[in-house]
Amino acid sequence: MDVKTSLPTATSVIGAYDDDGHVKRTGTLWSAVAHIITAVIGSGLLSLAWSTSQLGWIGGPVAFLCFAIITCFFISPFFITGKRNYSYMAAVRVNHGTVWTAVAHIVTGAIGSGVLSLAWSIAQLGWIGGLLTIVFFAAITLLSSFLLSNTYRSPDPELGPHRSSSYLDAVNLHKGEGNSRFCGVFVNVSLYGLGIAYVITAAISMRAIQKSNCSQDNGNEETCGFGDGYFMFIFGAMQVLLSQIPNFHNIQWLSILAAIMSFAYAFIGMGLSIGQVKENGHAEGSIEGIPTSSGMEKLWLIAQALGDIAFSYPFSVILIEIQDTLKSPPPENVTMKRASTISVIITTFFYLCCGCFGYAAFGNDTPGNLLAGFAHYNKHWLVDFSNACIVIHLVGAYQVYSQPLFANVENWLRFKFPDSEFANRTYYLKLPLLPAFPLNFLRLTFRTAYVASTTGIAMIFPYFNQILGVLAGIIYYPLSIYFPVEMYLSKGNIEEWTAKWTMLRTSSIVGFLVGLFTLIGSIEGIVSAKLS
Repeated sequence: MDVKTSLPTATSVIGAYDDDGHVKRTGTLWSAVAHIITAVIGSGLLSLAWSTSQLGWIGGPVAFLCFAIITCFFISPFFITGKRNYSYMAAVRVNHGTVWTAVAHIVTGAIGSGVLSLAWSIAQLGWIGGLLTIVFFAAITLLSSFLLSNTYRSPDPELGPHRSSSYLDAVNLHKGEGNSRFCGVFVNVSLYGLGIAYVITAAISMRAIQKSNCSQDNGNEETCGFGDGYFMFIFGAMQVLLSQIPNFHNIQWLSILAAIMSFAYAFIGMGLSIGQVKENGHAEGSIEGIPTSSGMEKLWLIAQALGDIAFSYPFSVILIEIQDTLKSPPPENVTMKRASTISVIITTFFYLCCGCFGYAAFGNDTPGNLLAGFAHYNKHWLVDFSNACIVIHLVGAYQVYSQPLFANVENWLRFKFPDSEFANRTYYLKLPLLPAFPLNFLRLTFRTAYVASTTGIAMIFPYFNQILGVLAGIIYYPLSIYFPVEMYLSKGNIEEWTAKWTMLRTSSIVGFLVGLFTLIGSIEGIVSAKLS
């Protein structure tokens, strides 16, 4: 096998990088064709005969040709700018993003596996408390996005020459390097915690598919298969292999697939809930929510519910990256405020539908994961499909959220120890009929250990709702409230004890108290579940 070093500054490996400093691109015409065909041909192929039968012999082929021409037009090189684009987001930036592209990115980034816990959250809070809480977090998220949008340019929010390309860049500019590092801790903790949550959620869905198929065959799911730990191990093994993909640039297709899957299972869950309500003939649920044996138990469940709802509004961290794709004029902050308003309205409406219909369908028996309530649904194939969508989504989402952390740690170690062959030497593994695969021992050991740790923690604490609550308790306040408020106050030179200063400080204090309450309640839930 060939051996190369990983540092771009090394003279011996100049040939391993392109003229723009990017890792050497080795794709050919046929590798591109293979990627496109693999991404295009899927289960949708099975519906084409039905589609043609609806359109007829003339309409069917004509429709195929129309969509083929449209697809070819929009991927053809009409928009060449003389600059390489490393990702879809970079292409949008070059080709001038609009309010609707921003809305699409925000909605795609916001809707994920957390939507499945909303019915359970509303069940703990009751009809009035649940609805008001979702609206409350929507309002806080919208306020946060307004504050962040004004920190993109500096010193003037509309005409300032300095742009921040990421959340951490903005914190570093407005609050200094120390606060940027402090913020980075929360960002990395959130990325690591999401990995744990995804292992748990994927295992629940894999187990649900196995139980559904087994019960259909044997009629008794108690004798079916393995526990969640077995499926966590399988998911972890898959992630060990995928984690060896060198960088985020190589997994864009996985990110797109994950986004499609997230919408698929969310809509299926909502549709199944609506169908269950119609079958019941009435809406379940009550004003006070699920009854408990004591007031203290109810208090802790409310805390976990607040955390699960907060977990469903995560897009503050990616807002500045999205704003960096927008054209000007109009000013980027004006467009971003419009996009944030539209996105929050769309996601909140969607969350209310999923949560309310789920609670109305199951009442006091509402499960922590909405799809778990349909284990005995007569169309079990649809539930299995939605669970499969969750697994596929989380396979991609794990990598999307882990790759930035991988890059941060590995780049720091490589430049910290520039003479270390363990960190900086790359071996090119050549297998028959396959392109050479870059293998680095630092990447192999660190990423394997990382995946093993997230999988191990998930096995020890396999509690879906409580883990989501802990994550929200740790990261929602600092990333969605504290830093946006602090950056806005510093940038705008807001005087103390003015009406605006008082309002922002009050909202920050309230956010801290809610986050602390959520964190304590969710930790208590994990401890209680572990000891029971």
